[in-house]
Amino acid sequence: MDLSKLQKNLERAGFHVLRCPTRQQARDNLTKRFFGKTIGIGGSVTVQELGLYEALSQHNTVYWHWITPGEETMAQAAQAQIYLTSANGLAESGELINIDGTGNRISAATGAHEVVCYLIGVNKIAPTFEQALWRARNIAAPLNARRLARKTPCAQGEEYRCYDCNSPQRICNGLSVLWRPLRGAEETLVILIEEELGF
Repeated sequence: MDLSKLQKNLERAGFHVLRCPTRQQARDNLTKRFFGKTIGIGGSVTVQELGLYEALSQHNTVYWHWITPGEETMAQAAQAQIYLTSANGLAESGELINIDGTGNRISAATGAHEVVCYLIGVNKIAPTFEQALWRARNIAAPLNARRLARKTPCAQGEEYRCYDCNSPQRICNGLSVLWRPLRGAEETLVILIEEELGF
């Protein structure tokens, strides 16, 4: 894994990039940078493991449907000044990949925010686009399906892999690939955290 190469490729594409050696540094940076802002959060184990809801809630209004379930919370998150999410895969060539079930993360990340921020642990990074997509489908999606106790082959099978199933509880309904920042946000920030985080 070559983080310097990845950073250059992301910046060449128009993303802003911040590298943080530890989760603590990432958390401290975000709490200072977004002080007093409204914050929306998409479903993210990475955000959960960073303890960002607790840290940001001290000085911000934070909308996260994992804390306050419901469509109203997701709508408020989609309209917040700052939107935090992660990715299921990130290629060293610079593509950000997300798989979504309801579409709330994909759609909210296209909104007119001041900043859309992607928080990425090193375990999400793959050398090529094809490998990053494979990772999203065969590692991240099955782990998320198991976390949600879904009745899908990937959640109940012995091995992690995508079965491209037709289950009513399937969580892989939409795919988002960013080659460049979307025009809705004033800034698209990718924070590369040099620890393993999330799925």
